Amino acid sequence: MSWHPQYRSSKFRHVFGKPASKENCYDSVPITRSVHDNHFCAVNPHFIAVVTECAGGGAFLVIPLHQTGKLDPHYPKVCGHRGNVLDIKWNPFNDFEIASCSEDATIKIWRIPKQLLSRNLTAFRKELVGHFRRVGLVEWHPTAASILFSSGYDYKVMVWNLDTSDSVIMGPVKTIDCHQDVILSMSFNTNGSLLATTCKDRKIRILDPRRGTVVQEASYKGHRANKVLFLGNLKKLLSTGTSRWNNRQMALWSQDDLSVPLTEEDLDGSSGVLFPFYDADTNMLYVVGKGDGNIRYYEVSSDRPHLNYLTEYRSYNPQKGIGVMPKRGLDVSSCEIFRFYKLITTKSLIEPVSMIVPRRSESFQEDIYPPTAGAQPSLTAQEWLSGINREPLLVSLRPGSELLSPQPQPPESPLSNANAAAPASPRSPEAVRRPSFVFGERAPRWAAEHRLPEEKKRWFTNGFDVFECPPPKTENELLQMFYRQQEEIRRLRELLTQREVQSKQLELEIKNLQMGSGRF
Repeated sequence: MSWHPQYRSSKFRHVFGKPASKENCYDSVPITRSVHDNHFCAVNPHFIAVVTECAGGGAFLVIPLHQTGKLDPHYPKVCGHRGNVLDIKWNPFNDFEIASCSEDATIKIWRIPKQLLSRNLTAFRKELVGHFRRVGLVEWHPTAASILFSSGYDYKVMVWNLDTSDSVIMGPVKTIDCHQDVILSMSFNTNGSLLATTCKDRKIRILDPRRGTVVQEASYKGHRANKVLFLGNLKKLLSTGTSRWNNRQMALWSQDDLSVPLTEEDLDGSSGVLFPFYDADTNMLYVVGKGDGNIRYYEVSSDRPHLNYLTEYRSYNPQKGIGVMPKRGLDVSSCEIFRFYKLITTKSLIEPVSMIVPRRSESFQEDIYPPTAGAQPSLTAQEWLSGINREPLLVSLRPGSELLSPQPQPPESPLSNANAAAPASPRSPEAVRRPSFVFGERAPRWAAEHRLPEEKKRWFTNGFDVFECPPPKTENELLQMFYRQQEEIRRLRELLTQREVQSKQLELEIKNLQMGSGRF
């Protein structure tokens, strides 16, 4: 008879939650009082957005991430919906674009300016009209650009293509009509080829989002699912809900067989909804309960037991909603592997909570920061709609690193001279990563030193120094550079005006001196 120890070796056994200090929280935030079971908060490396109360329609706040402390009671809002805002999601490939859905049965896409809002933002970039009843959920596709999913109280999931010039889109490119009740949650697998949903009929469905067909459907009666989540590349799903005895419960399912769960675990007898979050880089699962202040976290493995309990972060402040920072916005110098933003309505407070792996070394920890999904899409909207699937483009979280996944390159034009080497495109990662010259291995040192000043002149492409200031590679970076150039132009104009005033003053002084010398 073999003896099995009660513990297992794991680098995440001692992960602990560290709440932010009072001055690093967001105070006096009018958080919404809506009773819907949504997150009500969306975070990216630049902004934090939170649904708020607003008379005469729906609104949400967009606060710069560094603007902590007490919020101005007259802080501008993003308001344009005629009903309460129910869900908000940042575009994963553009940190200045956010989608919102509302009880007015519309979805709106907003472009957030880089500078602080000075007044309420009411001009939307796009409006999506197609649902007949209020829209409860929106979700961006994880790998394709400009593809948005929405679900409403008309029991339909709609697929929208935003890659058009129309400001008002009157219909989706695909409508999925296979649910018998209100959809409660949506989740994509890693490459976005499958969509998992839970419905008010307590069934879990795996859909083909392009065809609109049901691939798998759970008919298990012992678990009433509320939220569902794909677990990365493990080909498993995790659902949270209630058991037959109304206990809060988690269930783990195989992606290929939803007849019976692989494992079930009862948590407690509370009534709040459980929000699951999965970190595919560390295989850690976080379970956040609405109405309580605790955050449980587990380590997921492909072998039994699949869910390994680690520990629990405890707090006396109950959360109404929760936001999660993408991995590219974490502080790798402090070994932070996850960050939550708790919405505490009792204090009108947003409290960041960092999950930290205790390490003594201050160097970059490669074992807890593997390559992760970046902020660049791997597919265009038309490519995805035509049936192509691609994994997300990976980036390293090491400071100063480049894109790791190879991007599809345009076809090369034939060269007339076989020995001529075509220079790399100024927008490609290769042009940024290496100079456009290659020295011979046996070239003498004086030749390399003589050639270096001449080659340095070639490093400037279209006015960019490819080492000090690389050209923008994404729309987000291009927008940031545009704002910087506008600020520089404004500063130069002010300087030019000052010089003109000074020159006029000098001209007047010269005239006065000439007139004074003429009298004598």
